[in-house]
Amino acid sequence: MSLNGKHALGILLTFILLGSVMLYVFPFIHQISGEKSSPAETFLYSRIILWVVLLVVFLYSLLIEKQPFLIWKEKKHPLAFYLKNILILYLICAIGGTFLNFLIKISTHENVSGKLVKLSHIFRNNEALIIFTCLTAGVVEEFLMRGYLQPRIEKIYNSRYAGIMVSAVLFGILHSTYGTIAQVLVPCFIGIVFAVFYKIYSNIKILITCHFIYDFVSLMIMNLIDVKHLSVF
Repeated sequence: MSLNGKHALGILLTFILLGSVMLYVFPFIHQISGEKSSPAETFLYSRIILWVVLLVVFLYSLLIEKQPFLIWKEKKHPLAFYLKNILILYLICAIGGTFLNFLIKISTHENVSGKLVKLSHIFRNNEALIIFTCLTAGVVEEFLMRGYLQPRIEKIYNSRYAGIMVSAVLFGILHSTYGTIAQVLVPCFIGIVFAVFYKIYSNIKILITCHFIYDFVSLMIMNLIDVKHLSVF
């Protein structure tokens, strides 16, 4: 099999594994535990499984592709660069995502995601779970969606735009399990922003940090205010 063929198989493997986790992990955990675990414990186990997915894809890149997990060499920058760009990326995602969500809500009148409302109860007064969830999202999603998928999609199609757009669309599709248009289009928007940044600066650490902060702020706000009254979500 050619290297591009191995890349294509790796992309398919990654998307299938992530999609399976999003769709089937909770019924799977309930079946294994006999529904003895609490909702918070079940959600914790689901995040651990995401780390397993990252490990599987990492091993695939080393053993099957026989090349580094991160094809694009990580570029080093001064501390001021990190701080400035984390702030800029956060503001772009927060303001742009809120504006996009507002447009979607006034045009579709869709309600807040029912799944998001359920998660808000799981996270209530559980700061440790919030931190672990945000860390998992930041590390696993950025390593897989930007670090792994984006460069390989670009190599297959020989197009930087394909790498950016396809990885962003896949990122949005993976959030479709929340059941709302906003929960697809807003992650897709964030995926484009992150993918463009990664293409230009090739620094996954900034994306991980920004992703963690974005999710942490959002979940902490959810933890303080009734999510049903937060149109931003």
